[in-house]
Amino acid sequence: MNKAAALNTKPTYDVMKVRADFPILARQVHGKPLVYLDSAASAQKPRQVIETISRVYTSEYANVHRGAYFLSEHATAAYEAAREKVQAFVNAASVKEIVFTKGATEAINLVAATWGRKFIKAGDEIVLTAVEHHSNIVPWQLLREATGCVLKIAPVRLDGSIDIAEFAKIIGPKTKLVAVAHVSNVLGTVLPVREIAELAHAAGAKLLLDGCQGIVHEFVDVQDLGCDFYVFSSHKLYGPTGIGVLWARLELLEAMPPYQGGGDMIDTVTFAKTTWAPPPAKFEAGTPPIAEAIGLGAAIDYLNSLDRVAAAAHEKDVLRYAMSSLAQVPGVRLIGTAPGKASVQSFVMEGAHPHDLATVLDRSGISVRAGHHCAQPLMEILGVTATTRASFGIYTTMQEVDALIAGLHKAQQVLL
Repeated sequence: MNKAAALNTKPTYDVMKVRADFPILARQVHGKPLVYLDSAASAQKPRQVIETISRVYTSEYANVHRGAYFLSEHATAAYEAAREKVQAFVNAASVKEIVFTKGATEAINLVAATWGRKFIKAGDEIVLTAVEHHSNIVPWQLLREATGCVLKIAPVRLDGSIDIAEFAKIIGPKTKLVAVAHVSNVLGTVLPVREIAELAHAAGAKLLLDGCQGIVHEFVDVQDLGCDFYVFSSHKLYGPTGIGVLWARLELLEAMPPYQGGGDMIDTVTFAKTTWAPPPAKFEAGTPPIAEAIGLGAAIDYLNSLDRVAAAAHEKDVLRYAMSSLAQVPGVRLIGTAPGKASVQSFVMEGAHPHDLATVLDRSGISVRAGHHCAQPLMEILGVTATTRASFGIYTTMQEVDALIAGLHKAQQVLL
């Protein structure tokens, strides 16, 4: 094979081999094979992650950072090894830039409550987009109430894309922070984050990226993206719940006050004065989610064991097939068709409420999400109260898309 042909060769991907790693996918629901199409809400877990967490609790568990005995030293090494795995996964400049939180929501709240309260003043502006999840809206509203800052909202086109020229008009000399999704959880839109970073930094502002969907479907290099903060949750990345990540530039973490007080985040404590440990310990008060962090490390190991380029290509193929198939169902309208989008597809069916539709699909073993998807402002802009959302992962098959389409035809017979 010549070089040109090799470059044009599509990587192979054995989705059935991947599915075999996810025990839950073999079960039935209501007597039907499970068709799990809600990975954007929370992804299923591979056996390698499940076994790692089980091993921690059955033979390796102890509290970390405090014990001078074997189990504690072993658990500490595994916990900190997970931090190193995250550092490599997002290409952070230093392991000190990786802060473990209980999820992306807490990570955004941490930034708002520490960096925000220290550096955002009355009249300063924070720029969001119309596609944001509530977790990237409400913390800034709370900061607005506390400081008197101003929130400005960049519009979204009807196909779900962002007009960078319109975005640029909103950023000005009063902009201190731009906080946007890397990938929309409703529309699948991949935002032009590098261009947004350039606009933010040209105005002297910082950029926070909500990477809950981005970390799953994109190759994330925080240094290349040009952001200042990046947050994500483990449970969408095939890891356990209860653990998330805040990445921030080290100089920002060093300038931020603590988020919570307690054990392990201190240097010295007296009744007169307390001094803080350096990052990331400064932001990890109390006993951390030990097994969960190690489980996140196992999820990263699992993903790194796959051909991630081939996995991404497979997800794109499934998305294209789903969009084409859904568009052929009478009465179905796709919500979010921006070019280059990730593997999330919302839709509405004429005459059927999304909740009713999801209930009928469930009777066929098909799991989809229905509602406003924690994005009520976006629903209002799109002129809908709710949508049905099918979201795809590394284990989704074309046959599962076919099952969804068959389920929709059946639902039309029941509901319409």
